Amino acid sequence: MALRSICRGLRKNNNCLLPLRNSCSYLHSHSTSFGFKEVSEDEKSQLVGNVFTSVASNYDVMNDLMSGGLHRLWKERLVTKLNPFPGMKHLDVAGGTGDVAFRILESINRVGSRATRDIHDDSLLNETQIFVCDINPHMLNVGKKRAQERGLGQDKSLVWVEGDAEALKFEDNSMDGYTIAFGIRNVTHIEKALAEAHRVLKRGGRFLCLELSHVEVPIFKDLYDFYSFSVIPAVGELVAGDRKSYQYLVESVRRFPPQEKFAKMIAEAGFQKVEYENLVGGVVAIHSGLKF
Repeated sequence: MALRSICRGLRKNNNCLLPLRNSCSYLHSHSTSFGFKEVSEDEKSQLVGNVFTSVASNYDVMNDLMSGGLHRLWKERLVTKLNPFPGMKHLDVAGGTGDVAFRILESINRVGSRATRDIHDDSLLNETQIFVCDINPHMLNVGKKRAQERGLGQDKSLVWVEGDAEALKFEDNSMDGYTIAFGIRNVTHIEKALAEAHRVLKRGGRFLCLELSHVEVPIFKDLYDFYSFSVIPAVGELVAGDRKSYQYLVESVRRFPPQEKFAKMIAEAGFQKVEYENLVGGVVAIHSGLKF
């Protein structure tokens, strides 16, 4: 796993400031894409909404199949980097099924149980709030159902919110942490989502993004491309009866900015100490930044 700092990279290599281009144009402020198609902004919002309405009921099963279960380890790594603590106010965006939020809550409860044995005070645990925000109500319904199945249906620490990553319904400087897993590549304007993340975080708050990214090792890249474009849509059709949605998901990864470019966008949104960690050779990357 390679850990790199965009801040160091920008100081050492001025070439990092040059636009990154290839035959597949990356997202920027005025472009809008739906997979490999160019569409209007309103059309993209509707099309992405349709995708996640279609895949909601099979979302986590398909994540297991597509990643061979590795997405569980990737999310655990995300939560470890977050370092949750009792009493924190955390926002998980595009987290409708609750997969990341449940892990954060479990981590906090483990920390809290150790602490309360010493101080006999569980007030901090009671103050913990994890807001699960998703623009798609079908994804949120899946998450609420899973919470019920886990015995967390009445847990006041979990708050389910229907909302847009580009226009969050939370006050300035109100969150200790912000996570978004496999969601930011689906927003229409990435820079707006990053600006909103920066706005709602408190000073000292941490931004973390887990996202499918770009593989550069030649042989591995060829294998990954074959798996992505030939296997994943076929599995989507077989398991979920929906080839088109999974074709879009694969294409959206290729349209997403590469690791260094995305790190630069995070820095431009106002975050400091921006860095990223590649997992499985860049199949996924975890980007992080702090608000000072």
